[in-house]
Amino acid sequence: MTAVPPPIPPRLRIILVDDHTVMRAGLVALLAAEPGIEIVGEAGDGREAIALTERLRPDVALLDLRMPVLDGVAATAGIVRHGTRVLVLTTYDTDTEIERAIEAGAIGYLLKDTTRDRLVEAIRAAARGETVLAPRVAERLVARMRRPEPAALTAREVEVLRAVADGLSNAEIGRRLVIAEATVKTHLLRVFAKLDVGDRTHAVVVAMDRGLLRR
Repeated sequence: MTAVPPPIPPRLRIILVDDHTVMRAGLVALLAAEPGIEIVGEAGDGREAIALTERLRPDVALLDLRMPVLDGVAATAGIVRHGTRVLVLTTYDTDTEIERAIEAGAIGYLLKDTTRDRLVEAIRAAARGETVLAPRVAERLVARMRRPEPAALTAREVEVLRAVADGLSNAEIGRRLVIAEATVKTHLLRVFAKLDVGDRTHAVVVAMDRGLLRR
């Protein structure tokens, strides 16, 4: 009896989304010879990526976060609506970036220092609907979940902190918000306590990292 050869698995169709041409070329070189993976398109910005997804309906979009026209988070939300799974490949690993991407619908989050084997494995896992996280990203998410929920900043405290981020002194903040300089200091002390920091610069950095202030 003649043995029946195993069926050839279907090829995974992916698109590459990154505004750096050299990065896309490197990924093409990295993945072109990989059996079972076919690169069907490339895009240099988020809007182009959504249009490409709508036209080609790939299985997976390998996507950077920082891009012109439409950033990776907004692009992710648009891409997943067409049934394509998004695997983020970026250099950014802050809590805010990770959470925004996952909330937008990304199924995986890798960093650009990943190995070829890990990348290929992640693409296949993403196509199967499995969550894929770089070890450093997973560690940050676990640490974030275990961290006590910080006290929320009031609207006025956010205004004061935004003015600090703009480079204003306490006196200048007071004039902008029409409050006494002593009141500004009181608000800042409360912000420091809530964010568990000891200075203005660190307060702004932590607030941005937590999404309390836009970058």
